Amino acid sequence: MRQILLWLTLGLLISSPLFAAEDRESDRMEMIEKQIKGRGIRDPQVLEAMASVPRHLFVPKEIIPFAYEDRALAIGHRQTISQPYIVAYMTEVLHLKPSDRVLEIGTGSGYQAAVLSKIVQAVYSVEIIAELAGEAKARLEELGYANVQVKAGDGYQGWAEYAPYDAVIVTAAPDVVPQTLIDQLKPGGRMIVPVGESGNQQLVLLEKTANGILKEKKMAVRFVPMVKEDRDA
Repeated sequence: MRQILLWLTLGLLISSPLFAAEDRESDRMEMIEKQIKGRGIRDPQVLEAMASVPRHLFVPKEIIPFAYEDRALAIGHRQTISQPYIVAYMTEVLHLKPSDRVLEIGTGSGYQAAVLSKIVQAVYSVEIIAELAGEAKARLEELGYANVQVKAGDGYQGWAEYAPYDAVIVTAAPDVVPQTLIDQLKPGGRMIVPVGESGNQQLVLLEKTANGILKEKKMAVRFVPMVKEDRDA
């Protein structure tokens, strides 16, 4: 009887998120060393956040073996989880502080929000695909990321209820930066956003200053397009 109980307990542990997170720790450390630190990310809080969030719990089960590879992965609905380096880079250039409140546009599987949540006070994430939003919300709650709020909605509208934000991160590419998101950014705040049509996108960093918006192109990237809600439907 004791042996049966032992096997049942072990089975529950193996299937739990905590066990799964520990099981892939060596893969995460290798990702940090080769893909993140190896490509110039130096912010200690970003490195710590990337090391602590179990990326394999944010991808479909069938692609878990590829979770820590240096590439974006499909998560369904024609959406992707971004390449680990890009997640780290976009997080680092925002120069985040523990007291910050961040707006994320494009929740996806919730991975970027989880990374941000390890650094800042609160994350507010908007996802236009309702099914993805629901899945990400449940996943983040199950894994204990209590300072992340997720809603299904049009990212072009931001999330006015909690504005203004210290930082905004956009994980899908609009043709131009939505003015609404700029309006919801605090003075002195920073926004990182991929801009442009497929095949011709640039990651752009914006800073809201007393003299207007400063823009700096960072690198060529490839993101899924940012989709607007069809308000006539």
